[in-house]
Amino acid sequence: MKKILYSFLLLSSVTLLAQKNTSVKFVIANDIVGTADMFSARKNFIQSSKVYTAANLPQNLKKYSAISANGITEYKIKPAYSGLDRISLASLNEQNNLPKDTPVFIEGYEFTDTNTLVYGDILAASEVKDQNGRKTLFISTAR
Repeated sequence: MKKILYSFLLLSSVTLLAQKNTSVKFVIANDIVGTADMFSARKNFIQSSKVYTAANLPQNLKKYSAISANGITEYKIKPAYSGLDRISLASLNEQNNLPKDTPVFIEGYEFTDTNTLVYGDILAASEVKDQNGRKTLFISTAR
């Protein structure tokens, strides 16, 4: 009986670990991943915006289809504000002593292309966890 209970708890924890946080709204600004919450306090940075559903992503946003379940907003940032901190997922992996090409999870969404840039402001918390026997970086955007 203990083995069954242990197996159930282990399976449950793996399932919870990989759940996507559907309340997070991702934003692509100048080909860099951010969140709507991040830009809510920076409305003066935004030159223009367009909202897309997963079904009507333009060609330049197709590489973000894995995070487009709730739709994606594309922002154009005013040139005077284009210097926001950004970092590649490969660099984040290296900072956490992981191979550069290890996929990264942000709010449960898997990013397999570690050349993807993210804004530093979305990195509220990060933790290296075991994902299918491989150490993987998990990032939370909630502050």
